Amino acid sequence: DNPAEGIEDLPNGLSILYAQNEGSFLAGYIAASMSKTGVVGAEDNNSINDFLVGYTEGAKYANPDVKVVTNYANTYEDPAKGKECALALNSQGADVIFAVAGNTGNGVFAAAKEKGFQVIGVDQDQKISAPEYDEQIICSMKKEVGTSIYDTIKALIEEETWNGGRIWTADMATGYVSMAYGDENSTQQVSDDLKKATDDIQNKIVAGEITVSTARK
Repeated sequence: DNPAEGIEDLPNGLSILYAQNEGSFLAGYIAASMSKTGVVGAEDNNSINDFLVGYTEGAKYANPDVKVVTNYANTYEDPAKGKECALALNSQGADVIFAVAGNTGNGVFAAAKEKGFQVIGVDQDQKISAPEYDEQIICSMKKEVGTSIYDTIKALIEEETWNGGRIWTADMATGYVSMAYGDENSTQQVSDDLKKATDDIQNKIVAGEITVSTARK
């Protein structure tokens, strides 16, 4: 989930990135379709801002007049700071907040539970990984990191297929970037109609009908 410096000179190495901007477009679309919205980011850098760019575009695709407010915790490991950032956004009217902040994001979930707003998880299905916040987490922007690694190694072993010495960005078309809504035991805050509309937008992104901007250099 990070580029390795000098990977071009390492034919036996492969860096896999994920089109988090595309997945975040869907997250923003859902958030703005349901209410007002904001983002808590771990750090003000190109990686985190890649989420923000896609999220903002998706939110405005749903509602051109939506306001996306942002706060940076400047740490991945401080839930208390995450809670503080989320409460500040909520005080500005954001009642759906996208937590892109690692362990710091747990503080965003705690703030949501305390104040009654909603949140969107990141990287994994956090309705599953953080079930204590199932009522607050409406969905998650998921990156299938483990599956992409498994499939890459499987192709090498079974088909002797390998294309190393590069940075590969696994986009939505690969199936390694998607939205997740928990399982059959999870609360479903996102309506079936909105899920269907989100799936339709995903298909448009895959088909190239919607191009999502990126903050990656």
